[in-house]
Amino acid sequence: MSWLEVVVLALVQGLTEFLPISSSAHLILPSQVLGWEDQGLLFDVAVHVGTLSAVMLYFRKDIYSLTVAWLRQITGNGSSQEARLAWCVILGTIPAGLAGLFGSDWIEANLRSALVIALATIGFGILLGVADRKTGTRDMNQLTLRDALLIGLSQALALIPGTSRSGITMTSALFLGLNRDTAARFSFLLSIPLIMAAGLLKGVELAETGTDSQFMVVAVGTVLSAVSAYACIHLFLKFLEKLSFMPFVIYRLLLGVVLLGWVIVG
Repeated sequence: MSWLEVVVLALVQGLTEFLPISSSAHLILPSQVLGWEDQGLLFDVAVHVGTLSAVMLYFRKDIYSLTVAWLRQITGNGSSQEARLAWCVILGTIPAGLAGLFGSDWIEANLRSALVIALATIGFGILLGVADRKTGTRDMNQLTLRDALLIGLSQALALIPGTSRSGITMTSALFLGLNRDTAARFSFLLSIPLIMAAGLLKGVELAETGTDSQFMVVAVGTVLSAVSAYACIHLFLKFLEKLSFMPFVIYRLLLGVVLLGWVIVG
């Protein structure tokens, strides 16, 4: 990878990880359209670690309160809304974790293509548009363990490039009657353990096989993706206070159609 590729892909990751437009699609596309060498899952995870740092910093108060409440409950010191939400995050993480453990190698070998991205971008974009038409009113205090499990099951589909992890979890939350702000915030919280696990796994792999230059690439990619992701989270939540998901639906449909046309033309 050239330094131009490192900078561009790190910024793309940071700006798209928490938007419902598929960060993995945008990371794979340069190799398909611009002829750049596919950066592979290692760089994908490196910049995901940057976005993990951003979301943990942004929601640091929530993370602290959820962790403390969860520890108090498991040690028999009472239950609370925060403890219940912590269990929701844990339960929602399990399906995607299992899917990644047993299916990521096959997906890496068979589904990282422009055609799959195009079809998933269009299909799940339409699904998000349908879900966004529902006027959900339930907030975070009304999120149940059943909701968390269903959202977690849908999150497993995000292994398919072009689906968008944030997009599919927000879509599921909207279908379940949660409001837009709650759908987005729970999606962000749900991303933390999953990205953390993937980052640790690939970090061990990097330590065993990487070179000094690869470590530098990872460091620069992590910092750039973290800064851009933090700004994106803040602006996205502000955006949802006034508008809907429809601009992202339109973007997905346009991008998907262009990609599909590019694949057909060859």
